[in-house]
Amino acid sequence: MSRRRFLKASALIGAGAVAGGFPVTPASAAQQKAPTSATKKPIKILMGGYGPPTTGFSLALKMMGDRLQAKFGKDVEVKYVYNILDLGYKGEDILWLVEDGVLTIGYQSSSYLTERVPDLGIADLPFIFSDNDGARTAMDGRFGQTLVQRTEAKMDYRILGWFENGFRHISNSLRPVHVPADMKGMRMRVLPSKVQERTFALLGASPKIMDLSELLPAIKAGTIDAQENPFFNTVTYGVHKLHRFHTASNHFYLSRPVFFHRASFDAWPKAVQEEMRAAVRDAVAFQRGLHVKEEEDSMAAIRAEGGTIVELTASEHKAFVDAVTPMYGEARGQYDRELLSLVNL
Repeated sequence: MSRRRFLKASALIGAGAVAGGFPVTPASAAQQKAPTSATKKPIKILMGGYGPPTTGFSLALKMMGDRLQAKFGKDVEVKYVYNILDLGYKGEDILWLVEDGVLTIGYQSSSYLTERVPDLGIADLPFIFSDNDGARTAMDGRFGQTLVQRTEAKMDYRILGWFENGFRHISNSLRPVHVPADMKGMRMRVLPSKVQERTFALLGASPKIMDLSELLPAIKAGTIDAQENPFFNTVTYGVHKLHRFHTASNHFYLSRPVFFHRASFDAWPKAVQEEMRAAVRDAVAFQRGLHVKEEEDSMAAIRAEGGTIVELTASEHKAFVDAVTPMYGEARGQYDRELLSLVNL
């Protein structure tokens, strides 16, 4: 672990203790031996995320923890750090916080993992899913399992399921967006994914990779004109108070893997592992159900704030799909046949 990570991990441990947490001993990825918190009773589990306690993601974590405590009683001890952004971290920091064992469990949009696991970029391709049912079936089936296997081969995680980040939409402070030409020159924040960066370049914007924690300051400073997120994220992080124009573009469907510090999970008794697997399955279904309502409520919140939401016509939607068509040919040269077949490319 680097000095920066050590100091930041120490800050999280201290903050967790103040909030009623417990000490966690970080382990470098090179060591990856099970910490005593995973092998001695009570088994200590620290769940982390990057949203308020009221979000579906946080409620799903709490659901998982409650289930384990109900099953094993004093043999497990579960604590939560629902929003690492409140402690001065970036959203991307949750990746190493779990991989190094500072946190036991976390989630993050798969795009954040693409630098380490380039194959995950295929899940970032635009318009590969047309509805929630098809996307969920793919993520719960062979496509999602293949991505799990390839991620676990490169990162020190156990991945037990996929939360739904859902379909993403465009918001901006300049003008309504009906067709790609309306995006020309817009300075746009995108996730750390070359696929997403390429997508918005083809749509005419000027994409800039930026962590979530940097987004609001950039919008307020006038250095970013646009961003893309599910409506719920746009509202949760207050972007709807700064952006008047929204477009229901449904350009990406993203998932958030639910990942565990591998050495800790593998050291747990089999009964705890099995109960956690069942807990994640139920929590994923629970979170996905909440997400649908969260999106509806967020659209109402955007309109209540004075924002407008463009619903694309069939021809307008086709203009977006046509603009990014070169990416599908590029993908055929980037990803192997197995992955391509799983998204019908």
